[in-house]
Amino acid sequence: MRRARTLEEYRELVRQALLDAQDLRASIEFDEEFMGDAGVFLDPLEASLRALHDSLADGSYTFSTEDLPFMAIVKATDIGLLPFKFQLLQINETHVLGLDEQDHRQG
Repeated sequence: MRRARTLEEYRELVRQALLDAQDLRASIEFDEEFMGDAGVFLDPLEASLRALHDSLADGSYTFSTEDLPFMAIVKATDIGLLPFKFQLLQINETHVLGLDEQDHRQG
């Protein structure tokens, strides 16, 4: 999986994941019977993404060797209910391993 190469690219991945979470919320509201199970994890997922987004925006973000808080949700949820699961995995991989600066220098 390719990690973000720049901080701006990382910010954009997180911003897009927040938009995807909002789209998922709209899908749940539209078809609650089919998407109802997603409602169980969406609030904590969205809160975690928002906190990450805010820390990137205000400059308080730091990379870590520990998974982001939403990873328990990601690992436990099927891609059918979480269509942007791979994007969340990419965000977490960048968080844990840092920016892919080597790839950026070569590309």
